[in-house]
Amino acid sequence: MTIEWHYEDRGDLGVLSVAGFLGVRAAARFTGAVGWVVARGSGPVILDLTELHGWSAEGQLAIRAAAGRLADRGRALELAAIPADGSLVPDETGPTIPVHHDLPAALAAHQAWTATGRHWRTTNWPTPDTSTH
Repeated sequence: MTIEWHYEDRGDLGVLSVAGFLGVRAAARFTGAVGWVVARGSGPVILDLTELHGWSAEGQLAIRAAAGRLADRGRALELAAIPADGSLVPDETGPTIPVHHDLPAALAAHQAWTATGRHWRTTNWPTPDTSTH
């Protein structure tokens, strides 16, 4: 299983949302998404994990590496809605990664309620069901 991702550039911050399971097979795709974020945004990045079904130790390491990569460019990584199976394993050698209860709480911390920027996503990014039943 791999992940799908959606990135929203809000001008002064970015929101990278991931869906699926962040494990060893998805780590390279996640790293590629972070590269996309680095190249197309500025300011802190909120990693929205609302649609993430879970993560492995390798997935957590990929998140730690992303935090370091962003920190090298003067940008912070923050997490929103971590999976219910646990929290990110602390690592005293890397940058601190703030954790927010959910995406609205993370956006409120930055007073960034409205989306004003551009969006990019993978082809299979889950979209809300808009059909009427």
